[in-house]
This record gives sequence, structure tokens and C-alpha cells, in this order.
Amino acid sequence: MENCSIIKVKPFEHQIKGMELAVNRFNNSSLYSKGFALLMEMGTGKTLTSILIAGKLYQQDKINKVLIVAPLSILGVWEQEFIKFANFEYDLKVLKGTLTKKRKELMSFKDDEKLKIAIVNYESAWRMKEELFKYDADLIIADEGHKLKDNRSSQSKGMHELGDRAKYKLLLTGTVITNKEIDIFSQYRYLDKSIFGDSFYKWRNYYFTMGGYGMHTPIFKKALTDEFQNKFMSVAYRVKKDECLDLPPITEEVRTLDLEPEARKIYKQLEDEMFARFKDDKELTVTNVLTKILRLSQVTGGYLPNDNDTESTNISTVKMEALIDIIDSAKQEDKKVVVIARFNNELDAIENMLQLKKIKYAVVRGDVKNRDEQILNFQENDDCKVFVGQIATCGLGITLTESSIMIFYSMDYSMSNFEQCKARIHRAGQKENCHYIYLICKNTIDKKVLRALRNKIDLAKSLVDDFQVGKKTSEE
Repeated sequence: MENCSIIKVKPFEHQIKGMELAVNRFNNSSLYSKGFALLMEMGTGKTLTSILIAGKLYQQDKINKVLIVAPLSILGVWEQEFIKFANFEYDLKVLKGTLTKKRKELMSFKDDEKLKIAIVNYESAWRMKEELFKYDADLIIADEGHKLKDNRSSQSKGMHELGDRAKYKLLLTGTVITNKEIDIFSQYRYLDKSIFGDSFYKWRNYYFTMGGYGMHTPIFKKALTDEFQNKFMSVAYRVKKDECLDLPPITEEVRTLDLEPEARKIYKQLEDEMFARFKDDKELTVTNVLTKILRLSQVTGGYLPNDNDTESTNISTVKMEALIDIIDSAKQEDKKVVVIARFNNELDAIENMLQLKKIKYAVVRGDVKNRDEQILNFQENDDCKVFVGQIATCGLGITLTESSIMIFYSMDYSMSNFEQCKARIHRAGQKENCHYIYLICKNTIDKKVLRALRNKIDLAKSLVDDFQVGKKTSEE
């Protein structure tokens, strides 16, 4: 089987190289603990590269079981990427629900020749440590590996123990070091303890001196920079977007999220009420449809307005949690991001989150008067890491080329607004390929809106047609 036949698309050159480097290391019989780090920036396809690696090892009869550990908001991404790209037989289970349910699901794999893939979030992984020991994965993939930077956390300790038992390990992150070399130990303790050892204090005392107030601040010994970097790069492959010559100018990523059970119940109730009202309406109009589905879009954004639209109740946090994960990853890569949202309560929540996390940001929305000052701050101030924009008010006359990453937290139904917003980062002055991330709640109006906007379909007409044939927004 050739490289390109492991997956359903032709991989980029940097993805093939990453796969070959990892597999060559894993095939080195002189190594006992075999780990490899894919230090690939957001938008360069580290998930697809990992699927290539898993497929190649499976083809070589090196692995039968894979464990993928990732932030909760990314679990669905892995499932969708395997469906979309994997060209080999596999049985994949995303461990969801209560711990009891997750444990039962983990033990339900059939004893066959298919590659078995279990996907779980970090918080659950350490709580299910004993069950995961029994699952006995040949390959463990730690996605967004910077989540392991705290050597003392339960999830890091759990991953260290799991990693010690696995034959092969991958660590995926945009960059293993930002400005804190101290963060590398725990990640590499999981990956391969032969690189920096398994004693944090011994490692720290070698590479750092203690200074600052009370002598509690580790200060890296600059004289050891070359030795330090040579060691951590000895098991790593670094990929930057601007170095990928065959990467297209625009890449897109859909993060499919599951609404919480209570939020899903509210969504379905609203949808059923709307469907019953429209079912026998012989004069169904576009305006009526778009007005009614507005509330469904508000629910997927996390808020249920009252009947007068004067107040709203927060009923879901899945999009906010996903946004936090993305911003955290971008922060590790020292990248700026642009966040686009539609509704005021979403924008308020995003601003509140950034304030709580002490992340400096700029904002352009309907009630902001100093637009030019906000834009200039984002473009010229290195400390201003996030731009928050309201989709209806930041489509024209704005240049945001200091970022190459745009996150659509929510979307309105205007094709023009959608295209104009995307053009804020993809324009003259942009030095990198642009990456767009869409936060979509599974089986909701979100998917229909995104499909209509991307494929330039008349959303309103499409929805009217669906209603007339009895198809709900939650039906694929």
C-alpha cells in the first residue's frame, strides 16, 4: 500500500515527511520506548498526519489498538477526520457520557482484525487509568500536548504512566516551547523519558538556576540552549505554515460539538414547536422561516432568550469550551486569532472569558465607537492576541492580517457578511496561509447554515423546501 492509499486524499509533502520520520523512529529496533513529537502549527494537518502514521503502522502489523487523548472539544474532530480520510479498516469509539458508560464502551471492542481506536478526553483518561491499562494501546496519541505541561497535575501523571506502557507514542502540539522551557519536561516525560529523564527536580537543577523573589523562579541556563534544543528536536518534527510550499492559501476545519443533554432537549422542543406551526402553513414565507430559526441559532450559541428577547439564559457552554481550547493552542504558538460571532450575548461571554483569562483583545461590534483604534491595537500591539468581531459590523474596511486564524463562533445567514468577514485576514499584507475554524453543534441548524454559506446555496429557500417535505433542521 502506497502512502497516498492509506488515506483517501493525497497528503501534502510535509505530512508525508512527518509520517516517514515517525515510522522510521518507531521501526528502530534498538529503541525500547518510542515516542515522536509532531510540532505542527494550527492548519498544517497534524491530525491527518497522525492518521497516516497509524495507518502505516497498522499496515506493517505493528499496532492493533490506538488510544487518542485530546481536549473534550476536539474528540469529534478526530472522529470526523477518520471518517473523511482513513482508507483502512478500523473500529472507532469516542468515549462519552458517565465514567461507567465510558468504561463499558471501552470494553466493547470486538476481537477482530480491524484497527481499534479509542478516543477520550484528558480529564477522563486519568480517571480511567486502570481500564486503559487493560485496553493496552500499542499507540497513544496525546493531542494538544501542551495540556501536559504541568508535571504535578493528575492528568499529566496519568499520561506518564500510560505512556510508559505503550510501544509507540505521539505528542501533537503547535510548539512544545513558547517562552517557558520549564514546560517541556512533563510533555517529554510522557513521550520518551530517555530524553530528559523521569525526575523533574534533577532535570530542573541541571538546566535551570533558581532566582526571583524567594528564589522560586526557574531561570534557564542560556549556555545549555544548544544541548537542550538538540535533545528535544531529536524526537520531533517542526512544521510552520509559512514553510509549507504546497499548502493551499486557505484551509478550513469544522469542529463538530455535542450539545449538552439539557440544551439538546431545549433545542428539540423549540424545533418541534416550530415544525408543528409550519407543517400546515400553505403560505410559508422566507421571512417567517428565518425569523423562527433565529432562536435555534441562539440556542446553539448557548443562550435561550425569553419571549420578549429582553433577557436570555445560558444553557450551553460547548462552544465556549471549544473556543478556549483553540485560543489556548494559539497562545502556545504565539499566534493571534480573530473570533467572529453574531449575537450580543455570545460577544459578551467571549469578552468576559478573555478578561477572566487576562488575555488582551480588541473588539468591533455594534456599540463600539473607536473602531479604528481597536483595529490598530490588534494590528500593531504584540500583546493584543485576540480580535472579537460581530459578523454584521466588521465586514468592510477592516484589515486583520496580523492573524491568519479566524474562528466562526456563530454565523448569520448573509452570504455577503460571511465572505466579507473571511476576507479580513485573507487579503493584501497577509504573510501566511489562512485557517478558518467553524464551531458547529451536531445535528442542528449550524450545519445547514455553514453548508449553505460555503456552497453558496439560498439558505431560506433550502429550509422552506425542507419544511415542505417534512425534514427538520436536526436531520442530516
